Amino acid sequence: MQMYKPNNIPTDSQFLKGIGASAWFHISEEENNFRIKRFSEEGKLECSRIFSINNTDFNIHSPFQFTYTSHCKKCTIIQNNNTYIFKTNDYEY
Repeated sequence: MQMYKPNNIPTDSQFLKGIGASAWFHISEEENNFRIKRFSEEGKLECSRIFSINNTDFNIHSPFQFTYTSHCKKCTIIQNNNTYIFKTNDYEY
């Protein structure tokens, strides 16, 4: 089932259904790292932080899927059967 995506959420965001709360995730390149934004189901921006990655093989231009565990401090992405862990020390927003 495709979730309704509020207009303020970037088109290429992915929906991750959660047990307690579901969320939309968006990733973009920023300098030598990645910015990941998390939005509530309703479209409220919950966090926007700079993340670093545990493996430099990740290619943002190839298909990937956000998966569990993903939240405002750590995000997990699967791409080509590889699991990539994104972590942040940025806690401002």
